[in-house]
Amino acid sequence: MITITKDNFSIKQICESGQCFRLERLDTPGKWCDAGMGSGIGMSRGMGEESYRLTAFGKYLEIAQEGNQLFFDCTQEEFESLWKSYFDLEEDYGRIIASIDGEDDYLFNAASYGSGIRILRQDLWEMIVSFIVSQQNNIKRIRKCISLLCRRYGEEKAAASGEVYYDFPTAKALAGASFEDLYACNLGYRSRYIHETAVSIAEGAVDLEAVRKMDYPAAKAELMKLCGVGIKVAECICLFALHKTEAFPVDTHINKVLTAQYPSGFPFDRYKGYAGTLQQYIFYYDLMNG
Repeated sequence: MITITKDNFSIKQICESGQCFRLERLDTPGKWCDAGMGSGIGMSRGMGEESYRLTAFGKYLEIAQEGNQLFFDCTQEEFESLWKSYFDLEEDYGRIIASIDGEDDYLFNAASYGSGIRILRQDLWEMIVSFIVSQQNNIKRIRKCISLLCRRYGEEKAAASGEVYYDFPTAKALAGASFEDLYACNLGYRSRYIHETAVSIAEGAVDLEAVRKMDYPAAKAELMKLCGVGIKVAECICLFALHKTEAFPVDTHINKVLTAQYPSGFPFDRYKGYAGTLQQYIFYYDLMNG
């Protein structure tokens, strides 16, 4: 069990923010109650309200939160090699929030509301598929589609605790899937996009290792060669997989806010290099407050 203290971190807000679709709340406190988590606070039944599980990079993680204390059910080695970077724990999000223009009440309120959000460093292939699925879709349905894909085409694994989980399916696995089977995962018209993109990756038409090394404009252009990947999807992939925090995806939520709050344009020059982080605050604020 790894315990750390971290400000500007909310596992609940990260889960709800629309960037990660295999992070989910645990319905019961489970072992967190039994473990005690070193200080006795894990004995509280309420801990289950802030207990989550995640599958990423072939690993299974349970994480709980009590105030600004975070509890990772993993080894120190796994935490240092994977989860510290995955959750962007070394970035100072307080500094980013403090940089907001004092006269921009909307952005300040949005950042204050979603101040626990962090930009995750997720798997590139998983984000390509996830954000193709996200087109004309809502978060609940996206989660269901991704879960079905993983159960049907991902490798079944078991965590040290015995918990069974499914790895994200490989490009080869999805390239070999029939359209009928993909439709059965509630993908609809996106089935063709997923299949053709998987074939492109499996056959090497687009080299994901090369994409990982590209700068933002080059990576965005390369991703847009994939079937079903337009500007907005490419920007989401760049932001949530490649950690290109200058990427600023514009969907219906963001477009509505830009029209209402920034008729002369968003001040990208002021926030050069981290406009994408602010985009997540705006998206979450509008998503949760309608």
